Amino acid sequence: MDADKKRALLGSAIRKRREAQGLSQQKLALMVGSSKSHIWRIETGRVSVGLDDLGRIADALDAKVRDLILF
Repeated sequence: MDADKKRALLGSAIRKRREAQGLSQQKLALMVGSSKSHIWRIETGRVSVGLDDLGRIADALDAKVRDLILF
């Protein structure tokens, strides 16, 4: 599986969990110390996510990092 597909799958998992919790991209961004546009780029697979950011996102979504990695 190529990197683009992995980023897309990760972004999709983050988006689904965020939406299931009723969080907006703006709210998640505030929770993790990021911007709404950066969360959008992550969710759409346009950027790679660093380990620190991924950990903060997982914490904000009350998830484990491994729960967000679907590949």
